[in-house]
Amino acid sequence: MSLKKFALVMFLATCLITPAFAQRDTISLNTIITKTAKYINSYPIEKVYLHLDKPYYSAGDTIWFKAYVTIDKHQLSGLSNIVYVDIATNQDSLVKQIKLPVVNGVANGNIILSPAAYKQGNYHLRAYTGWMRNFDNDYFYHKNIAIGNIIQTNVNAYITYNTTDAGGKPKISAAITYRQPGEPQLANKKVSWSITNPAGDEISKGKGTTDQNGVVTMVLNENTAASLKNTTLTASIDLGNRKESLNKFPLNAAIAQRDVQFFPEGGELTLGVRSKVAFKAIGANGLGLNIKGTITDNTGTVVADFTSQHLGMGVFALLPEDGKTYKANITFADGVKTTYDMPRIKPAGICLAVYNNDPDNLNIKISANDPYFKANQGRIYYLIAQNGGAIYFAAQTKLENQSYSAAIPKSKFPTGIVQLTLFTERGVALSERIAFIKHNDMMNLTLTPDKKAYGVRQKVKLSILAKNSTAPVAGEFSVSVVDESKVPSDENAETSIFSNLLLTSDIKGYIEKPNYYFISKDADADANLDILMLTQGYRRISYRNIITDKLPQIYLYPEQDGLEVMGTLRNNTGMPISKGNLRLQIAGKNLNAETVTDMVGNFKFSKLNFPDSSQITLSARNNPNSRNLMIAVTGDTYQPATKNPYMQDEVTDIDSSFKTLLTNSKRQYDNLHILKEVVIKSTSLVKKPSHTDYGVFSGLPVMADQQIAGARFKDCNNLLVCLPSMLLGVMVEDNNLYFMKNASNSNRLPLQVFVNGRPMDFATLTSMSGNDVETVEVFKTDGLSNINRNYQSDGIVSIITRKIESSKITYAQLQEMLPKGNLLTYNAQGYSIAREFYSPKYDLLKQGGGFGGDLRSTIYWAPKVKTDKTGITSIDYFNSDSKGTYRATIEGIDADGNLGRYVLRYTVK
Repeated sequence: MSLKKFALVMFLATCLITPAFAQRDTISLNTIITKTAKYINSYPIEKVYLHLDKPYYSAGDTIWFKAYVTIDKHQLSGLSNIVYVDIATNQDSLVKQIKLPVVNGVANGNIILSPAAYKQGNYHLRAYTGWMRNFDNDYFYHKNIAIGNIIQTNVNAYITYNTTDAGGKPKISAAITYRQPGEPQLANKKVSWSITNPAGDEISKGKGTTDQNGVVTMVLNENTAASLKNTTLTASIDLGNRKESLNKFPLNAAIAQRDVQFFPEGGELTLGVRSKVAFKAIGANGLGLNIKGTITDNTGTVVADFTSQHLGMGVFALLPEDGKTYKANITFADGVKTTYDMPRIKPAGICLAVYNNDPDNLNIKISANDPYFKANQGRIYYLIAQNGGAIYFAAQTKLENQSYSAAIPKSKFPTGIVQLTLFTERGVALSERIAFIKHNDMMNLTLTPDKKAYGVRQKVKLSILAKNSTAPVAGEFSVSVVDESKVPSDENAETSIFSNLLLTSDIKGYIEKPNYYFISKDADADANLDILMLTQGYRRISYRNIITDKLPQIYLYPEQDGLEVMGTLRNNTGMPISKGNLRLQIAGKNLNAETVTDMVGNFKFSKLNFPDSSQITLSARNNPNSRNLMIAVTGDTYQPATKNPYMQDEVTDIDSSFKTLLTNSKRQYDNLHILKEVVIKSTSLVKKPSHTDYGVFSGLPVMADQQIAGARFKDCNNLLVCLPSMLLGVMVEDNNLYFMKNASNSNRLPLQVFVNGRPMDFATLTSMSGNDVETVEVFKTDGLSNINRNYQSDGIVSIITRKIESSKITYAQLQEMLPKGNLLTYNAQGYSIAREFYSPKYDLLKQGGGFGGDLRSTIYWAPKVKTDKTGITSIDYFNSDSKGTYRATIEGIDADGNLGRYVLRYTVK
């Protein structure tokens, strides 16, 4: 926080708002203000937002993105100079992690979705800085990315659940839909299934046949009285020709119940105080459900009616009376009825209410019931309002009346979430409410095409104008142009720079269709946003921790010096070497650096810039007795995969939902992969390496349960990161591999990893790259080998590396090959090299009629668009061969932290 802002806070604490608040400086109020200012200055809030070229993808695509790293009031951050972007499967296994250099708060990059590495499914995209890793990962950038794969011919399976009443007991059914890219419906195929508990015991099984649409249905709890909680459904479809496809489905979603939650304003219902009560109804999939209902007291009298207004949310008023209890009688849209008890009623209390319908003022009301007022009359109370940790309003008052009202000018607050908290004079938070301030003061961005309509392959020029109010501004922007006929989307559900930086990045939990609150023309959109605020909690800033000096533990400092190489220099007895000389060289780059160790032998090379997987050589030979020295490098720490907080956005039936994009991707792939005739003159059988080459595996089954060719790992720089995403039904926890079927078993055992027949810890794979791998085999049982008993394991992963052709060497050559402690060479994770988006250039006069081959879904991607002080720039590109509606989206931030977004649609005929 700047000193200028802190002075503003102190001024607000002494200014007069209304006669109801007799404001004066006190030690307690100033203590809260001062400690909060000190906290946010010491622990600034950094955010990352990714602008993507489109909302979903197909295997073979590239995810193009620009990262905006912000701090304070959305100003581009100078705190961190590295941003991390990673993508994980929906089983929380990392597939790819990249580093990018942040320059003036922005970075751009890409992730290639190779068909072999990205199976069809939902993936979790994250972005964060090293500094952000010190805090709750809920505040990272998170997005669910659905990826279709029509290139691989794997059978895709989707499951849905249905619960009906059967004689007073729930009957839980499942329907599995099977589809295979490029093949007709998988009709009349035999399916066998079983349900296993966390210990791996089978509790139910059955058989069925797919119908003409490739769907098989089954009753999950027909033959078992056991709970389906934490169980797994395994289904196998017989494809004929001795081929089958195996799929596993965790069944927690099958028993998930629809639910209704109630949220009294301020936190609690208080006897005798009329309060707003918000509610939120969600289905088993976590999405909002429409409901209606009544509130009745214990005499059966209806005291309130309510109906959901938006995505299962709504609000009603309730005045709790003495001696009464209340129930909510709910009717869902499908006619199902249920009853819920209302939250408990506090016999004595004080409540904070906020009214946000006045365009100029935030109206507040503080109400105490009679018992609380009599017990606390004359005591001092504080009201504090903050945004992003910065306090913009602070006031104090004596409790002299049971009800106080005040109007706070909205001009005091920036656009975004404001947290209002009512404190006692001892700093105890009694009531809290968050509200959203909308000033409609976003940057005015426009895209202006040079024509009203265009033809295929015609050049397009878009003029860009950026203004703040009426004055032009300089800013950082990115522009995406997509063919909407191939990539249709629900704009309300999209992640935008507004919905992320102003809303979802400050609130824990899932928010359905966040962009609706910023683009909707619905007259009730602002009222629905206020209801959303009533149902969500703001926990980024904890006053209790600030007041009690319970500060976060910092283990990663902001990466302000770019890439670093750190380590320790010791002698062969383990003693650190002070003032030792070290030299660093990077292969392929004309980069040499030297440094000297500190008094405890530590060294650090800073401000390095090298690409990913660069070979780094460290030398300590320029020291006395250098033959007795050893160099140890401190390795990078990895952010482990976490649960996707936006898993409710997962797309169940990708084949149907993204049919136009997948069909187009198949056409693109076929156009690029036309095989020429090959004449085979001779063949020879070459034995492939396998576990049978090693005696330790002599008792294992001849056929592995899963085998992965080394070619699948060719783009993998770190086997520790890549391997789990390739293994079916396997997860990572506490640096061990486990079968997912044992996820909830407290006595589960890990899989044992072997490399070339030698047992290894899973963590050691961080030193291996995918290019080292020849084949990987997975065994669910150890056969007659007793490996599981000997190693206290449950399953085996055998990794066999590529063979290196050997020849006789001389003693001198052998000496040269032996590792030298004073010389260390290794591959380091550097910056990912950002590719340039390829945009073809056409000359319509020289086309010669060769149309139809340009099938791009992303027409153009420009991550480095800048305006100067005139606020003006332009971009140009060529359309593809597809006719229809194209959508151009520009997003960005100016130097003052003002956000901007604009969407343009134009027609291609």
